[in-house]
Amino acid sequence: MSNGKPSTVTVPVATLKIAALESCKDLAEKVDAKIAEIRKKRALEHKTSMEFRGYEADSYLIDCKCPRFGSGEAKGRINESVRGTDLFVMVDVGNYSLTYSVCGHENHMSPDDHYQDLKRIISAAMATSHRVNVIMPFLYEGRQHKRTRRESLDCALSLQELTNMGVANIITFDAHDPRVVNSIPLHGFDNYMPPYQFVKAILSNVKDLQIDKEHLMVISPDEGGMGRAVYFANVLGVDMGMFYKRRDYSTIVGGKNPIVEHQFLGTDVAGKDVIIVDDMISSGESMLDVAKQLKERNAARVFICTPFGLFTDGFEKFDEFYEKGYINYVVTTNLTYRNPELLTKPYYLEADMSEFLALIIDTMNHDFSTEHVASPTEKIRNIVTRYYEDRYQTF
Repeated sequence: MSNGKPSTVTVPVATLKIAALESCKDLAEKVDAKIAEIRKKRALEHKTSMEFRGYEADSYLIDCKCPRFGSGEAKGRINESVRGTDLFVMVDVGNYSLTYSVCGHENHMSPDDHYQDLKRIISAAMATSHRVNVIMPFLYEGRQHKRTRRESLDCALSLQELTNMGVANIITFDAHDPRVVNSIPLHGFDNYMPPYQFVKAILSNVKDLQIDKEHLMVISPDEGGMGRAVYFANVLGVDMGMFYKRRDYSTIVGGKNPIVEHQFLGTDVAGKDVIIVDDMISSGESMLDVAKQLKERNAARVFICTPFGLFTDGFEKFDEFYEKGYINYVVTTNLTYRNPELLTKPYYLEADMSEFLALIIDTMNHDFSTEHVASPTEKIRNIVTRYYEDRYQTF
């Protein structure tokens, strides 16, 4: 083995198969194509041995569905054999675009519906597959990660339910609070971050960025996301700042305590480009307020980076802030459903995660350490170096 990557003699755990629920078909197809490409390029000395049966394939996706009865009830169905396979089940619990009929009425699928379908496919495969792994980029009930007074602990319960069903590994991205792993301490739980993909998306579209302390700053919109901002700032070699959210804990609006004020802690942002990093855009109210305050402090350009762009209140406010110059770019991943309208916005940039996911699946199928995949520091520094080299060559 070399460079911490699966070598040509590393035997896979079992034949790789991917069960993609309808909620994430598009992403799964891109991931599937990347895995096929990776494996066809890989030199295999033992390609014809039984241990590598099915290793190279045009596709690893299996035919699976969750059809529904007229009452709205459903069942999971796998239409091909998964006996002895290393099965990765992919689901996007945030895909609200899918619908189903209940006694003649159209219902949009909620996270609860997607989670139930996930369990249906797992139960259909568990008896015969060698191992079942779940890829859930947007962690189900991840925002209900701790108890306040008499509340349910939905995220912890769902993780326990999946592992009790026999799921070996759960793969997610930028969990709202990764400490939820404490609910399943004896099982695999991998929480990956997308900073390299954010940097790549920005550098691919913005050709005049100055990456130094005098021209760039990384901002956390709240104290809970400081870890992301600290890493981002350190790897780019720039300063960071943060906002403290002062909330009204005596009131609940839309299921949460409203923000009374954002207080900024950090050095002067005047004349600097700023990158705001957070785990998601829900309504976007908090993120937009932070962007507005930074512009009022004479920041130059504002880049918003978040893995999950939910935009629960639509795009009207973002459009308004873009036209007023409060924001310049919004970068999200393709890990969860995005309204097609978002893709047409002049301020939108996509951070494609398909290759990253393909590498994770390929590496885990070899039962090999994913450290080389999960640690993007060297890749970020290399892409920054190439960015400057390419720019100087144009002069």
